[in-house]
Amino acid sequence: MLTLDQVKSKSAERIAGLHPVLRAAANELIERSYAKGIPILITQGTRTIAEQNALYAQGRSKPGPIVTNARGGASYHNYGLAIDFALLLPSGDAVSWDMKRDGDKDRTADWNEVVTEAKKLGFRWGGDWKTFKDYPHLQITFGLTIKELRAGKRPTAQQVSEMLQRINGDDDKVDTDVKVTVTLNGRKLTDGIVEDNTTYVPVRILAEALGAKVTYDPGTRTVDIVSE
Repeated sequence: MLTLDQVKSKSAERIAGLHPVLRAAANELIERSYAKGIPILITQGTRTIAEQNALYAQGRSKPGPIVTNARGGASYHNYGLAIDFALLLPSGDAVSWDMKRDGDKDRTADWNEVVTEAKKLGFRWGGDWKTFKDYPHLQITFGLTIKELRAGKRPTAQQVSEMLQRINGDDDKVDTDVKVTVTLNGRKLTDGIVEDNTTYVPVRILAEALGAKVTYDPGTRTVDIVSE
């Protein structure tokens, strides 16, 4: 069986360009799914406008089935606010989009178990859409429309803080109003929040950048940081 680190490494490149909240949520989803015996792969993260237009052309001006109704700039993927996932097969070199697969033999479809965990983290599922259902798709939009994103609007510092608290299992409210950029050795690492001279950043992103491993136990509400 693949280790958690092996499973996470397969998605690392695809989630690297996501908004920090989405990146933290994607990592947490991988961990929670793995804990249930369901390894997953993030198959899509941020897409460029050109990549989105090429995908839109599929099934229209290019061969293949239609997989999206969104042109370039009209997808939450273009703003780092969406991911697609698939079930990672035991071999580690292939995936499955079989929504009825029960690889952990618990009489519940693995796909549904992953979606349930995703919703707990704040994701919205494309399978709930009334039209053109997108079953691998998960997004966190912060209530922003595509029109607002195109105009340059982005999640507020408070929205970011609240979502990170939800992902990390911290229900205590933190009132924040100052957004900062956190760098490591001069290179941007993530966005953070400053309140009362305390800087709040996603613990996973900071710890992993420093070579540590982070896990979260929802049962005990414990975040464990292990350094090499």
